[in-house]
Amino acid sequence: MPKIVDPVARRRSVAQAVLSVAARHGLEHASLRNVADEAGLAIGSVRHYFADHEELMTFTMRELGQRIGDRVRAHAERLLAPDGATDRRAVTEELLAEFLPLDEVRRQEVALWLAFTAAAHTRPELRPCAAEMQDGMHALLSRVLYEARRAGGLPGGLDIELESTRLAALLDGLTMQATLRPDRYPPELLQRVVRRHLDALKAGG
Repeated sequence: MPKIVDPVARRRSVAQAVLSVAARHGLEHASLRNVADEAGLAIGSVRHYFADHEELMTFTMRELGQRIGDRVRAHAERLLAPDGATDRRAVTEELLAEFLPLDEVRRQEVALWLAFTAAAHTRPELRPCAAEMQDGMHALLSRVLYEARRAGGLPGGLDIELESTRLAALLDGLTMQATLRPDRYPPELLQRVVRRHLDALKAGG
């Protein structure tokens, strides 16, 4: 009796092979052959699940974004639930920490995400995913700050749109610097900078 293969699970396993190859050798080495070898499949099997290399790269980028997004949303659900989190500040810090390379898993994810977003400049098929992730991040930060203002944790006159942009830029900048210079930007420093920024917001800017 032939083995039944779950197509969704197989596509995800191939995407993981892309990430594994890219993490070791760079995204440019994630060819169909190298990915197939990493996944333990024939190239024909990979092509059975993905029409071409572009579709594989797009799917993999979305899978990576989904991993990060799932963790962020878990914190957001706690923070934005009707009954509210008992310690909103702590949960807010945990949520923002998911965007930063604070441990080995997040360091690798951040490096891979930066590689994909850099590739989006010359690969048009990747641009929608990069834009969606950026827009989603901005929308989430806006909602978090809006709810904090509504709950009295931030000044009533705070410009939420401006501060959401500023916070997103801060997280992006810290992520880039920590990826390039992990010795100069250790996790403890990244967390201190975020806490200082939140303190400044609470004080009115």
